[in-house]
Amino acid sequence: MIGRAIRVMLVDDHAIVREGYRRLIEKHDDLEVVSEASDASSAYVKYKSSHPDVVVMDISMPGRGGIDAVRHIRQWDPAARVLVFSMHANATYALQAFRAGAKGYVTKSSAPELLISAVRSVAENRPAICPEISEILAASCLAEHAKALEQLSPREFEILRMILDAKSTEEIAVAFHLSSKTVANYHYAIKSKLGVSSDIDLVYFCMRHGLVAPLCVQVQQ
Repeated sequence: MIGRAIRVMLVDDHAIVREGYRRLIEKHDDLEVVSEASDASSAYVKYKSSHPDVVVMDISMPGRGGIDAVRHIRQWDPAARVLVFSMHANATYALQAFRAGAKGYVTKSSAPELLISAVRSVAENRPAICPEISEILAASCLAEHAKALEQLSPREFEILRMILDAKSTEEIAVAFHLSSKTVANYHYAIKSKLGVSSDIDLVYFCMRHGLVAPLCVQVQQ
């Protein structure tokens, strides 16, 4: 048990959203927000300087996303306690978050008090999963199609997310501090693991498995 207020860091690219979370969290005497970040890179820097007890992490952010941020923070501090708070009610996102080292996963459609409860659980090093994700994960264990996506490493999944956002090889390379050749190798490995031969097939595969909304697909030629 933590005998003082739980120190929380908020990571979300929308300032107005972070302000809402801050107000919700600071209504509780046993919680305090000590740091905020708007992207994966600043989250890593802010974590090292503020040493929070719990990080509340969004997934979808510009550049390197929240899953890579979780992995990066956990590499620096294996004891880091990260709670993913995401709009994605999807088994693949949740599984990738846990593989990267997250301790909990709560969807943004959850009741506010569920987020507070999850922060407290993660602070005590206990897993926290909202009922929505728990049900989805249980169902996904029976779904054959999830197996291919589960083969992706957290880094491969983040690069896949940027490919689906129509980011160029150069943009991905800059975001991850990699060479363009290394990104191209990741791109090829992702397609190989998912059993697709082209970017069009890759997009269609991700549409079928809920990672891309059909009306939002942008395929880079």
